[in-house]
Amino acid sequence: MAHEHKLEIFRGLLKFKSNTQKIWGVLIFLTIVTVIEVVLGIIKPESLMVKVLGMKALNWIFIILTIVKAYYITWDFMHMRDETKGLRRMVVWTGIFLILYLIFILLQEGGYVFRVYDEGYIKRDF
Repeated sequence: MAHEHKLEIFRGLLKFKSNTQKIWGVLIFLTIVTVIEVVLGIIKPESLMVKVLGMKALNWIFIILTIVKAYYITWDFMHMRDETKGLRRMVVWTGIFLILYLIFILLQEGGYVFRVYDEGYIKRDF
């Protein structure tokens, strides 16, 4: 039994008349976010090179924009908005946990590798 998909994005801020219009709207949003990432990657503003929580602010912006894009791809193109609340939470929270864990591991190991190259051999007890 088929049911109608919700034809709005941004929690009802933009409403569309058909699924085709909605797909184009989400595609335009994702394109804008990608263009922002590319422009920031090319320009690399000096004001965003300050350290925030052990990483440059520009890197944090890239991580946040990538998570936003992944969320909207899952939410709209994979029709996650039409699923039950429990399934949505299970998928989203698992992804968030794994992304945060990956960020932690990359920062931890990247810092260690940097110190090894910078200072030489380092013995470290965990």
